[in-house]
Amino acid sequence: MLDVETLHPSLLSAADVALWRSLAASQVGFANPLMGPDFAQAVGKVREDARVAVVRRGGETLGFLAYHRRPGGLARPIGSPLSDYHGLVSRPDAGLKADDVLRAAGVSVFRYTGLIDPHGVFPAAPESDRTAYLIDLTGTSAEAYLEAVRVESPKKIKNYRRLDHKLDREAGPLRLVAGDTSREAFNQLIDWKREQLARTGGHDFLRADWTRELMADLFVQRDGELRGLMINLYAGDTLVSGHFGIRQGAVYHPWIASTNPAHAAWSPGQIFFLRAIAAMPELGLTRYDLGPGHDHYKRAYGLNTATIGEGAATAASIGGRMAHSMESVWSLAGAHGAGPVGQLRRRMDAIASTELTMSGRVRDFVEAVASRAHRRQGDHPEA
Repeated sequence: MLDVETLHPSLLSAADVALWRSLAASQVGFANPLMGPDFAQAVGKVREDARVAVVRRGGETLGFLAYHRRPGGLARPIGSPLSDYHGLVSRPDAGLKADDVLRAAGVSVFRYTGLIDPHGVFPAAPESDRTAYLIDLTGTSAEAYLEAVRVESPKKIKNYRRLDHKLDREAGPLRLVAGDTSREAFNQLIDWKREQLARTGGHDFLRADWTRELMADLFVQRDGELRGLMINLYAGDTLVSGHFGIRQGAVYHPWIASTNPAHAAWSPGQIFFLRAIAAMPELGLTRYDLGPGHDHYKRAYGLNTATIGEGAATAASIGGRMAHSMESVWSLAGAHGAGPVGQLRRRMDAIASTELTMSGRVRDFVEAVASRAHRRQGDHPEA
């Protein structure tokens, strides 16, 4: 019989943290920084509703599920919507099933958007699969990888390299600064991203205090298993493009990709990627994990892919059965597809994950509806 202890990440024992790290490191799918205890503890510093279900049987610890406990027995992945990957990190031979774990944890439904499940803990057929894109240099060199990128898109890469030389000549000498500690540059990346989201009608996940606070905490983290990493491209002294995200070991997962609007004609985001990939060995990185999404740059540079699940798991309980019925209605309506219902559901989930107050959710939902109506009238945002 399962024994599930639910606690705030800050209350995890040193033994549990060490075991969690070991389990994550033993499975390639769990190796992303988002899947470990350090990310859960970082989120716990800015979210009181952060929880970890520590799953045991017969006194043996089998696995860990990190989530946010929301009203009505609903659980969302910890750090959502910043958590592009999530799941139950467990022993491969634990024989766990999500419905039993959720029931023991007192959770009715766990709604996921980037499920990693190598041990088959969750239902075998998630409602929808998504594709995540990765730059993986394992077993190859940066030069060989860049050549593979060029072979896939020869005309585009030739043009980007031409623009690289043009930007260097016209705006100032280009230099990539990895591990950039400039607070001014960090704030600028945030501002550019928020302006882009407003312009394109995307959900502003950076409006919430907790997301900005989490990123600010990680930005100043200089040691430990998990830390923030900002990589920027400058033309002379002018910031033209950059990424900020989290790093653990040789894996980097950016959250923010921003470019200087004044330099858009040179495609600085594309130039950035070519130089960042070339710099990965020097930075000690083997994986640059771009996460899921349909951004054209992810497909162009992320030649390696992973399939992740989107859907919901429900508990083996009365509350779980009720939640399952509601999830089935959404699924029949197309909530996990690419159509308008699916887009609406994902937007609602993003809003509910980020905004912790009812007034904030209502405000963002009204803005989302207005933005969609605006785009339908022909004012298409930039890609």
